[in-house]
Amino acid sequence: MNLYQKVSSGAGAEEVLLEDSLDKYPESWSSDGRFILYSTLGGPTGNDLFVLPLFGDRRPFPFLQTQFNEYDGRFSPDGKWVAYASNASGKYEVYVAPFPEPGGKWQISTAGGQGPSWRRDGNEIFYLAPDNKLMAAEVNGKGTSFEVGAVKPLFQISATGRSDRYAASADGQRFLINSALEQATTGPITVVLNWAAGLKK
Repeated sequence: MNLYQKVSSGAGAEEVLLEDSLDKYPESWSSDGRFILYSTLGGPTGNDLFVLPLFGDRRPFPFLQTQFNEYDGRFSPDGKWVAYASNASGKYEVYVAPFPEPGGKWQISTAGGQGPSWRRDGNEIFYLAPDNKLMAAEVNGKGTSFEVGAVKPLFQISATGRSDRYAASADGQRFLINSALEQATTGPITVVLNWAAGLKK
C-alpha cells in the first residue's frame, strides 16, 4: 500500500511518497511540512507509528514500534510532541511523547481514550472516551517536560469512522463531528379498501 501526495502541476496528479507491502494510514503532517506521521498495519508488532521525512533521502523511521498497538498519532502545533492512542496498559489510552525521539510518555486520558486532537495553541488536547464523550485535557508542553492538568468531559457525540471523527476550531470552542444520520421513522400507513363505494352514499 502506498502513500501519495497531490502534486500542484496537473489536475489529479499524484506523487508516490512511500511504497512497501504494509497497509499505511496517514495520521498527521507537521506544521513545518517536514514530516508525515503514519500508522502501519500488517507488521509483526501490529499497529505502529512511523515518520516519513519529506527531505533528504526520505527514509521512514519508526517512532513507536512495540508489542502493543499505537495509532491516531497527532503532531503538536509546535512539532515538539506527538499525541497518540495505545493499548499498552491493557486498554486504549491517550498518551503524549516527545518528537523526534520518544523519551518517555505522559498519559492524558483518565479512563480510556482514542482519537486525540490538539487545540491550535497546544494548551489543550481533545480525545474520545470509550462512551463517546468528547473530553478536554489542559496540557503544557512549553518546557522540556510535559504537564497534564485538569481533564473534563465536554459533551456526548455520535461519531463514526476510524479516524478524523471530529475536528476542533482553532480556539477549541466549536467542533465538526463526523456523524451518521439518524434513521428517519415513518408513521403508520392506512389503507382504505372499496373507497369508491363510499363516495356514492
